[in-house]
Amino acid sequence: MLRIFCLTILLFNCLSIYAKDKVVYQYIQANGTIAFTDQKPMAHKYNVLKYDCFACRVDSSIDWYHTKLFKNDFNAEITQASLDHNIPAALIRAVIHAESAFKYDALSKKGAVGLMQLMPTTAKELGVKNLKQPRQNIDGGTKYFAQLLDTFKGNVKLAAAAYNAGPNAVKKYSGIPPFEETQAYVKRVSILHQRYQQALLLP
Repeated sequence: MLRIFCLTILLFNCLSIYAKDKVVYQYIQANGTIAFTDQKPMAHKYNVLKYDCFACRVDSSIDWYHTKLFKNDFNAEITQASLDHNIPAALIRAVIHAESAFKYDALSKKGAVGLMQLMPTTAKELGVKNLKQPRQNIDGGTKYFAQLLDTFKGNVKLAAAAYNAGPNAVKKYSGIPPFEETQAYVKRVSILHQRYQQALLLP
């Protein structure tokens, strides 16, 4: 009981220390001690304990107009999802960038998983069986975004707001909800979308 209590205190302190970081990794050291770090362990199996949506932090210091783009990552998977669900690859990349910064094993504190940060219940409805499998995650997230675009008559900003806050919130406020996180998210997705559109046209 004391061991469990101590580990709980350690975990609480660790999460407090890394509250502003994107990821906390948990792994077991050679002596059996559970360790926590914000650096991805290279020699240990690990669990991701927390991931904050990359573009959701209102106080983010990232320059969204100049931050590095992921122009070639998961190219085959994104191209296929684009064809299957009639969504431009630039928009898919913008959403993945905003959600996970292209980290396939991202796990949010709310339980959203993978590149497009799908909730397990939503993923199940979309037919996604392995949330950490890039092809399935991208296909499921793209399919869901396509449904949102259909719901909001092709309005990308409203679809992005619904992807972040839920379609009912967008319907309730008849537009982008007055949530700081959602408004920041929509703005950043729009910036990234435009940048990927321009970047993907380049040879």
